[in-house]
Amino acid sequence: MFSWLYNRYVRFCVLISAFFAGNNYFYRGIYQGTGKNFFFPGLNCYACPLARFSCPMGTFQHFIGLRTVPYYVLGFIGIIGVSLGRFICGWICPFGFFQELLYKLKTCKLRVQERHTYTKYIMLFLVATIIVFITGDSWFCRLCPAGGIEAGIPQLLLNPELRGLIGGFFYLKYAIVILVITASIFIKRPFCRFGCALGAMFGLFNKFTFFRIKVDEKRCTECYICQNVCPMGIKIFKHPDSLDCIKCGRCIKACPQGALAFNYGPSPDFINTQNTFSPKSIRPSAER
Repeated sequence: MFSWLYNRYVRFCVLISAFFAGNNYFYRGIYQGTGKNFFFPGLNCYACPLARFSCPMGTFQHFIGLRTVPYYVLGFIGIIGVSLGRFICGWICPFGFFQELLYKLKTCKLRVQERHTYTKYIMLFLVATIIVFITGDSWFCRLCPAGGIEAGIPQLLLNPELRGLIGGFFYLKYAIVILVITASIFIKRPFCRFGCALGAMFGLFNKFTFFRIKVDEKRCTECYICQNVCPMGIKIFKHPDSLDCIKCGRCIKACPQGALAFNYGPSPDFINTQNTFSPKSIRPSAER
């Protein structure tokens, strides 16, 4: 049923299609049509001149800043989260895809321990919620590198009069942009793992989503191949319901034992989809 999800070319095509679907390339100026009443499920800045839909994080902070419960945003994220978990991050989000492309550059790679990825929950609960509630300003949007690339640069190019408003905060934001771009060359999806508040919200549902990865412990040899190919660096055989799992399917495709499979629904039954053999144990020595 899910065999097509294991094909990396299918995922590449879906990511490209999502990028073009979320942005309007035939409209001059900032789009303000009815599409802005709806959310783009990934991190796609709605201040971008090309953006066709709203950003869930921007809308979430808007209501928090007004000291109002963002029922619409929470319902939207909740439905997607329960149905798919963090699938959106791996299959729809253009900024996550951008980081993956940067990581493909041939350089030395760095591995970061999974325990350090909880910093994104600081961004969610402290920066995007508490500080926004106190100040009434959307601080996550102010710091978000996706917004800097998709909205800040195009706005300055299209509206020269805005260049006179550039101040110290502008340089801080683009220092973050440069940091994320540079880190993406050496570390797998650094912003997704350490700073994305939207990914943190979707990740909370990975523990009880209907769409999950199942591990056949009888077949698994703990060869660490799954961790080596994972864009998020997860030991999926130990943590199949990790808060960081983006359901990209690369671990399932790479598993030589056929010990991993997608499963949808409350049933924990394992369905094997891969051929098997018994390789020697391969410990992760470097990011690939």
